Amino acid sequence: MSLFDDDFYTTKLPRSSRWTRNGSPFPSFGQRRYGRRHALAIAGAVAALAAFLILIRFGPDRYEPDMPAALPVTATGDASLSKEDLIVRAVELVKPAVVSIVSTIQEEGREGTRGIGIGSGVLFRKDGDKAYIVTNNHVVQSAASVEVILADGERRKAKVKGKDLITDLAVIEIPSSGIKVYAEFGDSNNLKAGQTAIAIGSPLGLRFAQTTTVGVISSPHQRIPISFAGDGNYDWEMDVIQTDAAINQGNSGGALVNLEGKVIGINSMKVAETGVEGLGFAIPITPAMETIESLIQHGKVLRPYMGITTEPLQSYRGAEVLKLPDSVKAGLIVLDAIGPAKAAGLATNDVIVELDGRPVADNVTLRQYLYGQKKIGDTIKVTFYRGGKKATVTIQLGEKED
Repeated sequence: MSLFDDDFYTTKLPRSSRWTRNGSPFPSFGQRRYGRRHALAIAGAVAALAAFLILIRFGPDRYEPDMPAALPVTATGDASLSKEDLIVRAVELVKPAVVSIVSTIQEEGREGTRGIGIGSGVLFRKDGDKAYIVTNNHVVQSAASVEVILADGERRKAKVKGKDLITDLAVIEIPSSGIKVYAEFGDSNNLKAGQTAIAIGSPLGLRFAQTTTVGVISSPHQRIPISFAGDGNYDWEMDVIQTDAAINQGNSGGALVNLEGKVIGINSMKVAETGVEGLGFAIPITPAMETIESLIQHGKVLRPYMGITTEPLQSYRGAEVLKLPDSVKAGLIVLDAIGPAKAAGLATNDVIVELDGRPVADNVTLRQYLYGQKKIGDTIKVTFYRGGKKATVTIQLGEKED
């Protein structure tokens, strides 16, 4: 049996005040100490969704694609075409550019592998003898090796060009020889609820590669809190497209397409729980382009770095030892300080309450301000309490390392 590694979720998730693995606290802004089962856990802005990574097992699959005889170069507006015709034409445009991605998963700390992961990807660019494919980070995150299966069934070895945990995006490259069709990216900024959405990918393994499902855009901007460790302590908030087009295990990294035959999103996750249907999410392609370009050029996303590991005050047990004034009800406890933060004078058990004069009470707010408003080399003014006394330091931001 092979192992499928994907992000499909349940809304039942226990919360804890502190996550540890191998004795190390979960890092929020400094060290990378992630374990082998990172999960993008979602807790919905709707119905208080919470989520965790689950593993799906399946047997060997085979796939023999049925390719159209001819492919139009682009979809143009034609009032004489029915909606059904538009869907067919959109699928014909994009389907040859949707690939299956097979990852050999390496067991951390052990020799050998622990299984095979299957996901999807979208061919979007040729650069000389290389072809680039966008997919999800979680499709290739733990891969020891990666293979791509093209629409015609041909297998090619692939290389991970770059990947990013926070945006859940990755770019891989393969030889471009013989590849003639690449998907065109559309504009995801002006989507409206009710517009047609077409999902193309490889659900449940290679046997169903390039499966097409059709639905609508349920919400063009859904905010989904994310817990990287799956412990219920949220670390980021993603702005995603919500759709009811069927998305199943293996669709991750595949294309969400509009009636023009343009990719408007990269399918990323769904809520998987008995009684829940039609709750799938895709990463909007327009804001994703900056990340994709950075992954191609640098192999990562360049982000500013403070060098602190933090935990929200409200979830911390034993806060009385911090000797905080009664007026301080929210903030971030520093569990560890290294790099720029340590050089500026921050230390364990400091309680951060403001960044550049703005209140901060959770990791999501800190990250959004740091990554959205600051650049590498900028300074940030940090107000904190130590032993009950208020103080301020200025940190010069470094570059976040992998």
